[in-house]
Amino acid sequence: MTTPIRARIELFGLFIFIATFAAQAQTQTISATIDASKTHAPISKYIYGQFIEHIGGIINNGIWAEMLDDRKFYYPITTQVQTNFAVRGRSGLRRWNFIGKEESVTMDTNTPYVGDHTPLVRLDDAGAHGIQQRGLAVRLGRSYTGRIVLAGDRGVKVAVSLVWGTNAADRQTITVGKLHSEYAKFPLSFTAQADSDNARLEIVGTGKGSFHIGAVSLMPADNIQGFRREVIVALKQLHSGVYRFPGGNYISGHEWTDAIGDPDQRPPRWDYVWSVMQPNDVGTDEFMTLCKLLDVEPYITVNAGFGDAHSAAHWVAYANGLVTSTMGKLRAANGHPKPYGVKFWGIGNEAWGGWQMGAMSLQQFEIKHNLFAEAMRRVDPTIKLIASGAMPDAMTGSEQSLRLGNKLIPDYLGPADWTGGLFSNCLANLDLISEHFYSYNTTHFDLEKAAQVPNDPDEPLVDWMRRPANHVREKYEAYQDYLALIPALKTKPVPICLDEWAYSGIPANSYKVVPAYAWTFNEMFRHSDLFQMAGFAFVTSLISANRTDAALNPAGLLFKLYRDHYGVIPVEVTGDSPPPLPNHPVGGEQPKVNAGSDTYPLDVAAALSSDRKSLTVAVVNPTESGQQLNLSINGVALTGAGRVWFMAPSIVNATNMVGQPPQVEVQEREVNLTTNAMTIAPISVNIYKFPVK
Repeated sequence: MTTPIRARIELFGLFIFIATFAAQAQTQTISATIDASKTHAPISKYIYGQFIEHIGGIINNGIWAEMLDDRKFYYPITTQVQTNFAVRGRSGLRRWNFIGKEESVTMDTNTPYVGDHTPLVRLDDAGAHGIQQRGLAVRLGRSYTGRIVLAGDRGVKVAVSLVWGTNAADRQTITVGKLHSEYAKFPLSFTAQADSDNARLEIVGTGKGSFHIGAVSLMPADNIQGFRREVIVALKQLHSGVYRFPGGNYISGHEWTDAIGDPDQRPPRWDYVWSVMQPNDVGTDEFMTLCKLLDVEPYITVNAGFGDAHSAAHWVAYANGLVTSTMGKLRAANGHPKPYGVKFWGIGNEAWGGWQMGAMSLQQFEIKHNLFAEAMRRVDPTIKLIASGAMPDAMTGSEQSLRLGNKLIPDYLGPADWTGGLFSNCLANLDLISEHFYSYNTTHFDLEKAAQVPNDPDEPLVDWMRRPANHVREKYEAYQDYLALIPALKTKPVPICLDEWAYSGIPANSYKVVPAYAWTFNEMFRHSDLFQMAGFAFVTSLISANRTDAALNPAGLLFKLYRDHYGVIPVEVTGDSPPPLPNHPVGGEQPKVNAGSDTYPLDVAAALSSDRKSLTVAVVNPTESGQQLNLSINGVALTGAGRVWFMAPSIVNATNMVGQPPQVEVQEREVNLTTNAMTIAPISVNIYKFPVK
């Protein structure tokens, strides 16, 4: 329709080549052609989705605002004081310990408020007795609210204090009197008069008799319906589309009914998956609140490990049933009369893995999947079911192919081809197929050794950057094989839900993952008809956070960059520099054709906006050298100047740490069209946007 436009975009005036980098991909000139008349399936907003799971402190501390650990006293009160302030990967919880005589506090197993036992404090004339928890983070002038559940003798007075210093005046105390034999809740409200990372909450009694402490809670007063305000503000910028919850491996040992109802009376449980106590404070209703706050679609995975189809169907009924139904009445009694209308439901997590609770053979799980699907759809026929798949790349890299079969690379439709089995025997009972992959920072899977092995220390950065995109490419290639083997897939296509993916083992705040993730997005966009949902693991890996503040880290800025500025309708990109041939045997982590556009070592993708009034072009330079790109654009007429948003720090391991000046920022500038080549900075991600006539 229009003559080609050769476009030069002057990216920015601060092109820096760091002398400490070895130029592992020589500077060269690459030609690319965009044909906007050749379009593909629209990019789903769900591709930008996120995954959260009760592992470490990801939810209970990273997103939820509760400041106290073990607030319902799963553990007996002990003299041991343990602190661990990490937002993720916590090795231990802060424990309660004694104030006053140790023997004054016992654990009552006869009349516990919740769980197996409740602290009972017996008083005498020797002074105040009670318990305390140290290691809380408070900030000057910030208010904190909560509640305490108490029962006791009428002659007892209980004082609850927030203490932020060592002086007698460094505290605020609330006195609770007139206790009764039945438990009652009492509000708490404090305002800190200093900063402290080792504040404590004290609960002591005086007088005659005894008292029980059923539960206690303390949150920053500015929490948003129980969630950390600063985290919600950061995550809302991502416009993620969909959130998956509550697992992950966690789901296979989780009973969802433990996490509904009055939060103070939800029993804390031992999590056998991650070997930690779970308070069950964040369950279905809280997850739905989170989705509403972030304006994302909920995706719930049911327990197909130790769980059964009956429980899964009840979960669907609780979420989606009318208020007149049995489970709908229960939901209404918990404060939510209106059905949630959850559309996406996953049946199990990594059911193919020997580590998974309730693991079984493929043949058995096919039966289980169908039983679950039929029971869940009887409750709500409109739901979309996501099956727990694993294509040959996942089965090989996890070595589960050898557990279920006799070949490292499993035969298609054999006993270790998990996805193939679900496609063959469960196709009527699934709408999407769940696939997972993780790339690892310092290792890769070696087919000859059938194990993860250290990376070559001289490995070019571009090869490291390509690994996640190669996993996407492998799943695309495998799906083409399934289409040839399973004719029914042609009449009922099943999109991929890549609901766990990430680069693992690298500091979450490092820029190094950013070009790799951008390349991964581009690879999914090239097959937008197939990849229609994803869940990055984990959303908390997209923020830099401490216990009081949070902000997007470089990877979070990348997700925001694509969501804010990249188009929706992919268009064809061709070039004169195809990806290199594989340098590893095909299988495991290596596809038949390396991922990427025909613009190596750059990766280029393009898409029109949903109204087709602008053309966007993503250019990723995953190398340590600057590159030149000649760009031709066909199929649309562009008009006027465009804009470019880019990330191009001077060092690959640049970080953004909350409370410190950022080393990585998204910059923006105007770009003009001329006839020369574009200069693409090292280790950069760039999104251009041009108006269309």
